[in-house]
Formats: sequence, structure tokens, C-alpha cells
Amino acid sequence: MRFIPVSGLKDASHRLFGGYAELLRMPHTARFAIGSVIACMPFPMVGMTITISVQHYYGNYTLAGALSAVQAIALAIMSPVLGKLVDKFGQRQVSIPTIIVWIVAATAMVSCITARVPSWILFVIVPFMSAIPPWGAMSRKRWTTLLHGDRVRTDRALSLSGVFDEAMWVIGNPLASTLAVISGVLAFSVTGMCVIVGALMFLTELSTEPPSQTDLARKAGISRKEYRRREALKAAKLRGRAEAAEEKAGLLKSGQSIWGPGLIAMCVTWFGIGAFQSAAGISIVAMATEQNMRQWVGFVSACFSFSSMIGAIFYGAKNWTIPLWKRFYFCLIVVDLGTCLFMFAGKLWIIMVIYLIIGVCQSPTWINGNQLMLHLVPPTRFTEGMAWTGAMNSIGGSAGSAIAGIFIDHMGSHGGFLVVTALALASLVLSFTGFRQIKQSTETPMLTQVEV
Repeated sequence: MRFIPVSGLKDASHRLFGGYAELLRMPHTARFAIGSVIACMPFPMVGMTITISVQHYYGNYTLAGALSAVQAIALAIMSPVLGKLVDKFGQRQVSIPTIIVWIVAATAMVSCITARVPSWILFVIVPFMSAIPPWGAMSRKRWTTLLHGDRVRTDRALSLSGVFDEAMWVIGNPLASTLAVISGVLAFSVTGMCVIVGALMFLTELSTEPPSQTDLARKAGISRKEYRRREALKAAKLRGRAEAAEEKAGLLKSGQSIWGPGLIAMCVTWFGIGAFQSAAGISIVAMATEQNMRQWVGFVSACFSFSSMIGAIFYGAKNWTIPLWKRFYFCLIVVDLGTCLFMFAGKLWIIMVIYLIIGVCQSPTWINGNQLMLHLVPPTRFTEGMAWTGAMNSIGGSAGSAIAGIFIDHMGSHGGFLVVTALALASLVLSFTGFRQIKQSTETPMLTQVEV
């Protein structure tokens, strides 16, 4: 009898992690999957390092928030551009020069911060720190190419990528805050080493690299321009067939815009999530500085990422019967209202506990939002819809940190948390403006499942 619990634990562990382990045991997959996570370290580390270093050398949260905002906006603009270039020319061809630009910019940035140069110079340099190859998208592209035709394992691979993303934030946030308190130079140096090591692991794995448009055009014996024209004609034919099928099914009127109340509400919600979470990050730095606990800032943020990672693992392992719209709004309410509690937390450890509790709904909120997009927009415009929500989240993040920085300089961390609360409540209220369409859309088949 005493072995029953152990047996049950092993069985549960196999159901949760067995599929992930199977994927990583495939030849060459672990190398590019783990390499992409290591190379993505600038995402959690750069923002935290800039905030702590600028506050230390310049004593100004407004400047720190503004620099983070500029970097976030530049990243939102550059990511789609780099992704398009990767599709055209290949992953290695685009990633290598992009990495060189980032390393030069990071070196210049840390040198200028430590030298306390005029702030306008920092604003000139920081946009170049958005020169980060889209490692996550490139890794997912490799998975989908490798597992083409295997729907179950492809879905599992994309879930695994999400878990790795959260693991990156769990490690990156505390590492950045600890190193930045010691030295901004040390923090940027470690980040740079992560970029180089991760890039070497990812880019030297050639057997799983998907062909670019240039490669496919060369194989077809035509120019890239001719190849793209041919593919555009194919896409136009498919688009016409899809729209005709959707119109026949009564799901979409011919020529109808995707900008219904549901998509607008999703964009506003994603903007709000980015805004209040980035405002919370800079406000936590301010509180930790006031309490002489800056070295713990990253661990507090890591609690949120760790809890979110656990939520992603277990949420993806369950087959849910609760309607999608209920799951979406429940998780969104938990995250938004939970974040509002920061205003009443007088200690850093209380925020850590709140993060651990509400973090389990963070990843499910994103997962549910992505699933809602399958109901709100037709398949021929799904990428467009996802691009809009992603862009709104990045822009919201830049706006949140900039606004919070101004209030922190005038009112301390409490002013920052007031901004967090206002943004979270506004985001939650506005998310219900599309409630009717979101609820009704989930009661019909997904647009991507309509036969064409």
C-alpha cells in the first residue's frame, strides 16, 4: 500500500511531462529549443538592468521608465520587421548581423550609463537594443516544420515553448536584479554571454532550420520575387475559397471588417495588461529601493513567472469543459484584481505572495485569449489579429512604465501602485465592452475549423 502514492505520482508526472520529454528526445530538438531560451535572456534582463542602473547613476525613475518605454516601442516595431526578413532570407542570415548590432548597442549603453552622459544620448542608443532576433518565433517555426502534419505533437511543442518562455523569466528577473545591484557592467556582460551561447546552440543546429523564401525560390529555379508572386496568387485563391465558405456558413459577410467589438476589446485588454504589469515592475523596483532590498526585485518578479509557468503546465494538461469565455474572464479578473492589491502591500514579501497566487492565472489568460482569436477572426486574417494584440501589449507596456515613472518621482512607490490599480481596473472594465460578441462567438465553431 505504501507504494500506491509513489505510483500515482509517477503516473501523474508521466501524463504531465511525458509528452514534453518525448519531444526533447527527438534528434536535434533539445539543442535549438534550449538555445532559443538562453538567447532570449535580453527580454527579462535588459529592462530590469536599465531600470536599476539608470536609477542608481541618475537617481531618476522618470528617465528609467522613459528609456524602457522607448526600448519596448522599438522592439514592437522591429520584431515584425525582423520576422519578415527571417522568412525572406533565413534564420542565420538575419540573426548574425542583428546580434552584432545588439552587442555594440549594449556595450555603448552600459558605458554611457556608468559615465553619466547626457540623457539624450541614452535615448539615441536604446532603440538599437531592440535588435533582438525573434528567437521564440524561430523556434516555434522549427517545431511546426519538423512536426508538420502531426497536430497533437505540434500543439504540445507550442505548449512546451510557452513553458520555456516562463522559465526564462523565472531565471532572468532575479539574475538581472542581483547582477545590476552589484554592477550594471556585470549585468550587461552576463546578458551578452547568454546571447552568444544561446545563438551558437541555435544557429549551429542546421538540420532543423526551415528553408527561407530564397531557398525555396532557388529550388524552384525562379527568383525570390517570382516565387513570392506565385505564393501570393495561391494565397489569394485560398482566401477567396475561405471567405466564400465562411459566408455560406453565415459566419462572415463578404468584405466584413475584423474590427468588431470582440477584437477591439481584446486589443484594449492586451494594452491594459502590458501597461499595468510594466507599471507594477517599475513600482516594485521603487519600493525595494525605499526598503533597501533592490537585490530581491528579480526574485519577486520571478515568483510571478514561476507561478505562471506552473499554471501553463497544468492548464494545458487538462481537457476543459467550462466554456472558453468563462475561463477567459475568470482568469483575467484574478490577474487584474490581484494586481490591485499591490497598493495595500507595505512589504516586498507580501507582493511576492500575491504574485504566487495570481500568477497561476497569467499564462491561462494568454492561452484563452489566443483561443478566443480563433473564434473572433477568420483564418485568412488570424495572423493579422494576433499581430494587433501583440503590438498593443508592447505599446501598453511602454506607456505603463513611462506613466508610473512620473508618479514614482513625485509620490514614491505608492504613486506607482496607484497607477497600477487605475490601469488594471480600467483594463478589466473595458474588456467587457466586447463581452456579447466574445460569448456568442465561442458558442459557434472556430473559424479556423470551417471546411473550405
